[in-house]
Amino acid sequence: MIYNDLVDAIGHTPLVRLRAAPADVTVAAKLELQNLFAMKDRVARQVILEARANGVLAPGGPIIESSSGTMALGLAVAGHALGHPVHIVTDPRIDAITLAKLKALGCSVHVVDAMTANGWQSARLERLAALREEYPGAFWPRQYSNPQNPLAYAALAKELVADLGGVDILVGAVGSGGSLCGTARALRRELKAAGRTEPLRVIGVDAVGSVLFGQPDQPGRKQSGIGNSLLPGNLDHAEIDEVHWLNDHEAFVATRDLAREEGIFAGNSSGSVYRVLKHLAATVPPGTRVVGIFPDRGDRYVDSIYDDGYWERARLAELPLRTEPTEVPYGTEVDGWARAEVPSTPRGRLVFVESNTTGTGMLALSRARDLGLAPVLLTNRPGRYPGIGEADCEVIRCDTNDADAPAAALRARFDADEVAGVTTTSEFYLEAAASLAATLGVPGNPPAAVAACRRKSETRRLLTDAGLPQPVSVAVTSEAEVAGAVAATGLPCVVKPAADSASTGVLLCGSVEQARDHAAKLLAITHNVREQAVPTEVLVEELVGGTEYSVETIFADGELHVVGVTRKSVSPPPSFVELRHAFPAPLDETASGEIERVVRAAVEAVGLRHGACHTELRLTPAGPTVIEINARLAGGMIPELIRLAGGPDLLTQQLRAAAGLPVELPRGELTPTGVAFLTSSEEGRLASLDGHEAARSLPGVAEVHIARRPGDPVRPATDAYDRMGYVIASADSVEELDRSLDAALDRITVRLTND
Repeated sequence: MIYNDLVDAIGHTPLVRLRAAPADVTVAAKLELQNLFAMKDRVARQVILEARANGVLAPGGPIIESSSGTMALGLAVAGHALGHPVHIVTDPRIDAITLAKLKALGCSVHVVDAMTANGWQSARLERLAALREEYPGAFWPRQYSNPQNPLAYAALAKELVADLGGVDILVGAVGSGGSLCGTARALRRELKAAGRTEPLRVIGVDAVGSVLFGQPDQPGRKQSGIGNSLLPGNLDHAEIDEVHWLNDHEAFVATRDLAREEGIFAGNSSGSVYRVLKHLAATVPPGTRVVGIFPDRGDRYVDSIYDDGYWERARLAELPLRTEPTEVPYGTEVDGWARAEVPSTPRGRLVFVESNTTGTGMLALSRARDLGLAPVLLTNRPGRYPGIGEADCEVIRCDTNDADAPAAALRARFDADEVAGVTTTSEFYLEAAASLAATLGVPGNPPAAVAACRRKSETRRLLTDAGLPQPVSVAVTSEAEVAGAVAATGLPCVVKPAADSASTGVLLCGSVEQARDHAAKLLAITHNVREQAVPTEVLVEELVGGTEYSVETIFADGELHVVGVTRKSVSPPPSFVELRHAFPAPLDETASGEIERVVRAAVEAVGLRHGACHTELRLTPAGPTVIEINARLAGGMIPELIRLAGGPDLLTQQLRAAAGLPVELPRGELTPTGVAFLTSSEEGRLASLDGHEAARSLPGVAEVHIARRPGDPVRPATDAYDRMGYVIASADSVEELDRSLDAALDRITVRLTND
């Protein structure tokens, strides 16, 4: 076959039966070392092509990665073929042959000169961080945590089934965890699809002195491409049944045996796998089919593994050399060949149906990882997410605006029991997430309840049926109905979309003509910013006076818990943009009790039963009046204020609820904490936002975040998308908090260009 380019030539590696096995046992080597450079050519191709498709890697953009060998070579060939400059961060252990290859392919190689806290790995990552500052916008493949690493081995699994028909035992070396875990996961799916019922047994091979399977770190170990001083995100212990450890002496001897006995000149990762394969060949029952993955060839090791002088200098003969593995309980420290069963809990996948593009969107993905979950993002356009390249999240492209596409996409990728939960941080996809959760049988709110919260006219109907206080509201579907609606609500009135987000389209109108014009403008909108069809409906509502509050609640063990109340400050009419929040709100016991009573009744009325809920209301002289209910966390940084004030981390708790994990709500003393948003008083293009460092240095200020860059268009805020950043501060009282926020805003100057 003639391939169009080098990228297409990656893979298609041979499967060779080993001589070490008796005739009634099949022991085969998958010669990944027959790729252009080595096994990680597959990973390099996958991550680069995916990054380009997702918009994370721009055409001609630089690639920066930390690698001591095969991943560097894979990136070099794939990057070169696809037109990207490649920067490799490595350490003095890199061999001369690999270094020569990298330079010949045009790579920039950066060699660290000393270990840091966690050995060579941490030293390399520190240098990589500095390079990323030097090359803003560079793509970091993150081989140790990028979900595309294990996904790259789906093709390898297909090749194994096509060549052998079935596999009983899979053996592979573990470094980043991607190759073995990815191949194992895909192979199990392939075998299941082929009708196989017997379980696949997966054996990982590690180095003595590696932390991957509960051993203490020994940074001075000599093996390359196997073992690690850090625990990588792509290592999923649930995919591995058994682990074998070999020390440097045993691994190097096995590698030489592989060359002498089988004629395969390979590296120590392949040699270690070969040692375990020989053991299995002598011990497994007749008819067993065993496959070992041989990742790399031996030319990189001519000055180490294949050099007697190196053995003497490294004093390898002083290490144990066992001919059989010692079986030990998992967690026992070992100094030579040993094996143990791997205790593991399957890592559930938490599926996000789209996400916020700012704020909690990317943060939620990393929080899911912190909970031991594997985040999966379903999206119709990955490029809309600026932080997706560093989110360590598996991205699945599908039409998220199609009711059936998300479930079909998940069924094509995962078994039903692999999905632990479904959620979203985007207001626009709450209904889709609830429907998908119901389809998959995972925790979630009733889809009808979520739909009622999204369609504000339905919210009003349910609150009316429950006899709860709310503004007079009339739904209109044509411009001609506006005058009658205004007669019912009075003037001034609020005209707003029936289903949107972030105060978009909400306007205070002082006349029938203005209300009619704004309603006509909203009714002409057929799709929202996420290309979803919107209902042809507008609400005309009574203007309710009084201070606005946000009430955060969450269900735990079937019971609704009120987490707290936040005071909100919005912009002057005619828009209603949230400009400042303070938590906890300064309320007396009576007002607080009334608010809690109304919110509990409102949540019950709309039918929510799960996870977080955000209710907005105004406190009038007659009591609380419900403005809206949302089946989600609050926006406007309110969950972060609650966390910083000493309350629960609601984002984490919402993810726990979505995954069916217990919700934890610790209670303690709260410190008043608030946020003030930056806005522009004029329309134009931003020249600079000066003084934010001075604001950051003020007492009580915890964070200053700037969300606009010079050259960006700005305007006076008409909705939340016009806010340019924020200041977060804490104080001993709400009064002092307001003074701190005022002082911080006074330090920041918005300058516009004259162009």
